Amino acid sequence: MHPNLVNYALSYAEHGFSVIPIGNNKRPLIKFANKPPLEGDEIKQIWNKYPTANIALKTDKFFVIDVDRHSGEDGMKSIKALNHDEWFKNTLCERTAHNGFHFFFTKPKNLKIQQNIGFLPSVDLKAHENNYVVVAPSMLGDKSYKWLNNEPMREPPQGLIDLILEKQKEFKPVEQLEGYKPTGKTQTTELFEKIANGLGKTGGRNNALASFIGGLLFRNVDPEVAAKLAVIANDNTEDSLPLNEVERTVNSMIEKEIRRRETSNG
Repeated sequence: MHPNLVNYALSYAEHGFSVIPIGNNKRPLIKFANKPPLEGDEIKQIWNKYPTANIALKTDKFFVIDVDRHSGEDGMKSIKALNHDEWFKNTLCERTAHNGFHFFFTKPKNLKIQQNIGFLPSVDLKAHENNYVVVAPSMLGDKSYKWLNNEPMREPPQGLIDLILEKQKEFKPVEQLEGYKPTGKTQTTELFEKIANGLGKTGGRNNALASFIGGLLFRNVDPEVAAKLAVIANDNTEDSLPLNEVERTVNSMIEKEIRRRETSNG
């Protein structure tokens, strides 16, 4: 264990980063979505409670090109294939516990950089304001994250921006649609909208998830597809449910649907 994790966490906070305590499974130990950054006293209290907690930083003011290099993957091949090594020089960079790399860039002022998991083979672009990256000196098992330089984060070079925009192909609805609001919404419409907009406010999420899955199954959507759509809807929820809770609800709704069909066929 690294003895000064709390001091590193405090130092990151002092440098203007939003610090998130992380367990050994890379899962956050607190709810952090849409919340203000932790203050020094809060950091001390959390690390007092979890002295071995790892440190992550919220990707709110910066984004990270996350290069994966374990389980037979090698995202560096994808980076090399771009033939633009200069894009990744002279900016803050760390080596991850699994020998991958995190390249840090500040978010350009007048441009929305969208998160893109699978940006390149074995390379993710982490940019969502409620996402995070684990940083040094955090450890996974006996392997630690290490800063490879102390360069300041720089703005992404234009070539990298162009590639990001080309990959995200952000489309804008035509202007005529600005004032267009469809009428005659149905329950099916609501199911589609939940996939994109999430399950709504804390408190009603479980019920919303159950009725969402029930609605899909009732419309003969394959249970495996329904489960995948449930995960997407949950990911798009502001304060998403833990995955095991989603799994439990999905399974119980599938069992319920099986019983309903047996009864109606009986």
